[in-house]
Amino acid sequence: MFNRGPSRQRTDTDKRLNILRFFFIVAGIAMVLRLGYLQVMEYGLYALLASDQHDLQTKLLPTRGKILVRDRSDGSLRPLATNRLSWQIYAVPKEMKDPIPVAHALSEVLGLPDVDMVTKLTKDPNDPYERIAQDVDQDRVDALKSKDLPGIGFVSMQARFYPEKNVGGQIIGFVGQDENGLPKGKYGVESSFNELLAGQVGELMAEKDAGGNRIATGALNLKEAVPGADVVLTIDPAIQYKTCLTIQDAVRRHGADGGSILIMNPQTGAIMAMCSSPDFDPSEYGKVKDLNVLNNPVTFGVYEPGSIFKAFTMAAGLDAEKINPKTTYVDKGVEEIDDFKIQNSDHLAHGVNSMIEVLDKSLNTGTIFVQRQLGKELFRKYILDFGFGKKTGIELTPESKGNVAGLDKKGSIFAATASFGQGISVTPIQLIAAYGAIANGGKLLKPYIVDEIIHADGRSEKTKPLLVGQPISQRASRLTSGMLVSVVENGHGKRAGVPGYWVAGKTGTAQVPKKDGLGYEPDATIGSFAGYAPANDPKFVMLVKIDHPRDVQWAEASAAPVFGEMASFLLTYLQVQPERPINYKPTPPPTTSVETIPTATTTN
Repeated sequence: MFNRGPSRQRTDTDKRLNILRFFFIVAGIAMVLRLGYLQVMEYGLYALLASDQHDLQTKLLPTRGKILVRDRSDGSLRPLATNRLSWQIYAVPKEMKDPIPVAHALSEVLGLPDVDMVTKLTKDPNDPYERIAQDVDQDRVDALKSKDLPGIGFVSMQARFYPEKNVGGQIIGFVGQDENGLPKGKYGVESSFNELLAGQVGELMAEKDAGGNRIATGALNLKEAVPGADVVLTIDPAIQYKTCLTIQDAVRRHGADGGSILIMNPQTGAIMAMCSSPDFDPSEYGKVKDLNVLNNPVTFGVYEPGSIFKAFTMAAGLDAEKINPKTTYVDKGVEEIDDFKIQNSDHLAHGVNSMIEVLDKSLNTGTIFVQRQLGKELFRKYILDFGFGKKTGIELTPESKGNVAGLDKKGSIFAATASFGQGISVTPIQLIAAYGAIANGGKLLKPYIVDEIIHADGRSEKTKPLLVGQPISQRASRLTSGMLVSVVENGHGKRAGVPGYWVAGKTGTAQVPKKDGLGYEPDATIGSFAGYAPANDPKFVMLVKIDHPRDVQWAEASAAPVFGEMASFLLTYLQVQPERPINYKPTPPPTTSVETIPTATTTN
């Protein structure tokens, strides 16, 4: 027999070697293919990883969206908030052989105290990181780079830029930082639309082993950041600029604590202008000493409106057909209700007066008369239907809802005082929305300040007017408008008038409640004027509010003239043709008798 053992062993060994060779060949081919794929198909990604970190940062960090306004003349968009390239400068003192000349160079270029720079760079020779300055412009960075300073590094970043000055910082807000040091919108549109403006952060995803280490040949995917959306406001930049200048001048002229002007399109609810004083510059929000200035008083501030509220009481009475413009009552100058005495502001008795004269003379006893005809529950319903006591939902936060809870209390005094705007609190945005309902045929529209959102992919979302309710009929709207025209023609609102136009509106001089007790501050008032023009086809509705003017007491001398100035500008700017001769002398307006209604003479 032949011995075949060794031969068989060699054959088996050869087979195993061949299998092993084949495995290595296949693995090698796979690795080459993988490397080829990475080098060719994903060359851009790995080149990015190997490049300057700024390039990677731009892929992972989204660009914040802009806040824009549309120019009326050509439809172009102008930024109120945009972005610019900014730099942060840092030092690594342990990499410096001699930090003194480096500190001198930093001080010279950056304009920072030399002693501070020396201290930062010499206090710890082994310090691995020391922040020198942030939000440094390109010119200064280029100057420092040209000096080739050892141990000095640069990190590029986005900085928020607000190119327009004095156009309403309380609308825009500003960008600060969250608890993790990331950009975050604070106040105004920057806060309300922070998520949309901020965009989506990108991701760099790598395949890892069980130990959490990245596998060199594993999958590596880059999900690029999604830029933020642009937000286009309803604000007209020309009207806004004029509004801000006007309210700043009025506050200064009257020595007032503050003031606001709010202008809205009564046909849509779109805010045309909104500005208050004092205000702040979003570019320098860190310099604001009184944090209350950051809150928008138009949406957040509440106050007792005073006599401008009488228009709603009268509109309710007309809508419920409890009165008509010619209804009369006997004014005794004082009303005694629940052991309280209520007088007219002039402390006089005016005898027999019509409802038109009640608004012309702003008689407290007259609106109490109307409220009594309505009854407490029906009066309360109308006030709620006009939107008081709840937020309007405008896209600016924070927003207050005011307080009309007194209408739920027992006793007659609360409804009586509310009829002339006392004992309740409202916000300016609520007031202008409610006046808009009187102006536009009785429709209460939601006020809005964002016209359009333009997404990074080109999609656009337009805001559509939203009808909230119909607190009064078109008939009551027209009758109330006629009575408010009479206020401007014959009553306390004369200085709000504009030659050549029928202007509707009402003055209000409100008292200021004491902060630490019952009653009102003895010498503090808030003057307001709310109205619209032209009365029969309003192009705008406006509220002017002056807080605690020092030189005058009544709104007819503070808020009304400011309204008149702004109304004249608006009618010219909006190219509204005059309705009557410029030198027309006031007579009872034609709209006060828009319908033939039997005269009902009533006394209380």
